[in-house]
Amino acid sequence: MLGTALMISLGLIVAAMAMNIVRLAKGPDVPDRLLALDTLYVNSIALIVLLGLWLNTKTYFEAAILIAMLGFVGTMAICRYLLRGDIIE
Repeated sequence: MLGTALMISLGLIVAAMAMNIVRLAKGPDVPDRLLALDTLYVNSIALIVLLGLWLNTKTYFEAAILIAMLGFVGTMAICRYLLRGDIIE
């Protein structure tokens, strides 16, 4: 039962990532593309956690935490650049 739920979840996450990539390519302006990129890294975290559950290893969870930290910092830096024109004041 758990294997079936993991396979369905993996398929849905991959479909969501494909839709995010389409929005990233077709976004009408920069904030929409930034939101698509932010959602893409959140979906990648979910994909890595599901793979960690499926393969029963702890390494994937550490990678997911690392991606979450880097994604947050990267999103904040890009948002600050878009709003103010510089990252460090």
